[in-house]
Amino acid sequence: MRRDYVKWYSPSLHREMELLAFGHAGFPIAVFPTSGGRFHEYEDRGMIHALAGKIDRGELQVFCVDSVDQETWYNRQAHPADRLHRQNAFDAYLVREFAPFVRERTTWPQIGATGCSLGGYHAINLALRHPDLVTYAVSMSGAFNIPKQFLNGYYDHNAYFHSPLDYLPDLHDAWFLERFHRNYYVLAVGNHDPLFDQNVKLAHEFGIKQVPHILDVWEGFGHDWPWWHRMAVKFFA
Repeated sequence: MRRDYVKWYSPSLHREMELLAFGHAGFPIAVFPTSGGRFHEYEDRGMIHALAGKIDRGELQVFCVDSVDQETWYNRQAHPADRLHRQNAFDAYLVREFAPFVRERTTWPQIGATGCSLGGYHAINLALRHPDLVTYAVSMSGAFNIPKQFLNGYYDHNAYFHSPLDYLPDLHDAWFLERFHRNYYVLAVGNHDPLFDQNVKLAHEFGIKQVPHILDVWEGFGHDWPWWHRMAVKFFA
């Protein structure tokens, strides 16, 4: 299996950003780590091994990005507005730096996105904010009320535009809706997961807007790597 470690200085984030790229051909998928995880987490947790067959056959390429969550949602020493500005900078890194890198390496014009827990939030949030870039998103045990959970009551327009459960119900822009209707979204979650209700609410909003999606409910807690292994195999392998 082709495996490349890549690092460059990000003009958007004003620091070096690292990633791991797996595969030589096939549809590219961006992977976001869990809370406190790093770019190597997906490999460390055996998720790359679980998808090895499809990667080796040249059907899938996986790009494991690094996290800035300790500078955004978990940076409780900073003012919430500054943390949100940092999240906007991360969004700029993904769209203006990471996506062009993937496009140049793979020649694919669009990508997929996935992640577990907080990574699932990032995958869906990126997909909804940039539906021309991300055409397939798989959230495993994702959380979608992130600003309200992490900002201690602070709320502004940046918080709103990073909260899918807030901006999606209000979204009526034809440009976005046309692209949502061409794309596909997966919300995989255990029926005893504390985040189950958030997934049900997001699926409901998808249904109202007739967005192609599936709410895939697993029996049990679901919020741990053994479940995520099986979810990833189901939707990627």
